[in-house]
Amino acid sequence: MSLVPRSSVRSQKVTRTVGKSYQSLIIMLLITLVMLGGIGSRLAYLQLSQGERHRQMAQNNRIRLIPKLPVRGNIFDRKGRLLASSRLSRSVFLWPTVAGRKDWPKTRKELSQILKIPEAEIQNRLDRAGFNYKTLVPIARDLNPAQITALAELGTDKYGIEVDIEAVRNYPHGEVAAHLLGYTGEITDAELPKLRPKGYRLGDVIGQMGVERAFEKQLRGEWGGLQIEVDGSGKAVRTLGPKLSKPGKDIRLTIDLDLQKAAEAALGDRQGAIVAMDPNNGAILAMVSHPTFDPNVFSARVTTDTWRKLNRKDHPFVNRALRGFPPASTFKIVTTTAGIESGKFSPQTILQTYAALNIGGTVFRDWNHAGFGPLGFVGGLQWSSDTFFYQIGRGVGGPTLIKWTRKYGFGSLTGIELVAEEAAGLVADDRWKQKRLKLPWSVGDTVNMSIGQGFLQSTPLQVAMMFAVPANGGYRVKPHLLLDDEKSKKWRESLNIKPDTIRVLRQGLRAVVNAGTGKVLNVPTIPPAAGKSGTAEAPPGYSHIWFGAYAPADKPQIVVVAFGEHEGKDGGGGKIAAPMVLKVLETHFRTQKSIGTKK
Repeated sequence: MSLVPRSSVRSQKVTRTVGKSYQSLIIMLLITLVMLGGIGSRLAYLQLSQGERHRQMAQNNRIRLIPKLPVRGNIFDRKGRLLASSRLSRSVFLWPTVAGRKDWPKTRKELSQILKIPEAEIQNRLDRAGFNYKTLVPIARDLNPAQITALAELGTDKYGIEVDIEAVRNYPHGEVAAHLLGYTGEITDAELPKLRPKGYRLGDVIGQMGVERAFEKQLRGEWGGLQIEVDGSGKAVRTLGPKLSKPGKDIRLTIDLDLQKAAEAALGDRQGAIVAMDPNNGAILAMVSHPTFDPNVFSARVTTDTWRKLNRKDHPFVNRALRGFPPASTFKIVTTTAGIESGKFSPQTILQTYAALNIGGTVFRDWNHAGFGPLGFVGGLQWSSDTFFYQIGRGVGGPTLIKWTRKYGFGSLTGIELVAEEAAGLVADDRWKQKRLKLPWSVGDTVNMSIGQGFLQSTPLQVAMMFAVPANGGYRVKPHLLLDDEKSKKWRESLNIKPDTIRVLRQGLRAVVNAGTGKVLNVPTIPPAAGKSGTAEAPPGYSHIWFGAYAPADKPQIVVVAFGEHEGKDGGGGKIAAPMVLKVLETHFRTQKSIGTKK
């Protein structure tokens, strides 16, 4: 039995309990002080250090913008006539918060029926923006009256739907100059990440082709809109005022609308291109490509069916004026230059021509299968004798012919502003052939190149540049579309061609029109002209056809080049392409005469 009294035991137990409670209290107090200190420090940090930032975030959540796309700048021709402008239309937008409402599936279905847009597409637009997107999301543009009425009956106010007036692009002349002007369209998913740092947003419109793309920075303008205050659910509470948009700048092109229409009519339904240019400074007066399209189609929503109809097998969006094709006998201008400038042939050279020549074991025939007897450079150009130029090409050699080909501008971009659509063409050499075909350059390759065939491709624009060299006395010009007051010397570079070479070229090209393959231009409706035809083999289809000319022959104002892709079914360049060139020249000089009369 224990000798310790019960009361003593109870006293000891109580004493120990009180001590432990006191220690626990101290620990809890310390923990509380630490927690309060941490919270206080955090509050101080948020209030003092981050206060302004959070106030701005709250402000951004409270104020939203009903966006207003800026009015895009107008595009005019050289005489101030309108080529592209903007017109007002109705567009429909959604607040991203609408997707969080219980009635959204029903609303989405009704919108789909009214706008003729799949529900999935509407939902995808909102998903791309995200619930916290601060501006309206564009869903459809260029609404028709029936759609506007249907949306009004739906009651847009309670559904987070906005219908507003917006400027959309308008091309008053429809298909005229479509490839040159291009079109505008909404930024794609692939484009948006790259363009967002430059201030572009979801649903923004941007130049997608042609001048619209090349001069996007000038034409675009700056966003504006209507600032509104919203509540926690995203519903508009009050209007705070407008944020004015800044319209884009107008631009004036070197294009002549009359000449452009004449070139469109001259090419007609043939597949090909026409380029008209001032040979003295490179100003583009007309540029046509066919098949074509109506850029107004892209001012509204382009459906899958619409795109399928537009994106045909004949490639209507390809600007054939900027694509490479074998230049055929028009290239004999370069071969003539290389022959005389090399010093291996004098301007007075006379060569016998033949039905065919055997060069390196390959038979190279003349186009008439008979030859033309003895010819000089002028006669060689006049009759476009292949065997004459075979001999010139073989005589100067591949490196010299290739050097002059590149000096004329072949094989490189021209410098025109439509760089996104322009091809450099092809001027092959030994290195290119070794790399691609594992074969050395041969004399046969040089002979082929001498008449514009073989490993050689040039664009109609480059061919126009070539014709400009004899026309302006030996300068390579830089083609351009933006009208500029700079003197012509700013736009051209001397090729240092001897006067005798220029004289021979001019005499030969004039002889083509006087009595050769270009006699269709020897008419009183235009001043004396000079030109050259070309017909290029293009298997498996019909031949490509060419004709280039400038006029007046003694003091040229204009160069015109017509090209037909696989259009040689009924004849060569002199028969089919030359009449196209004539129509453009007639319009040019008729217009110039009428302007002179008014003055």
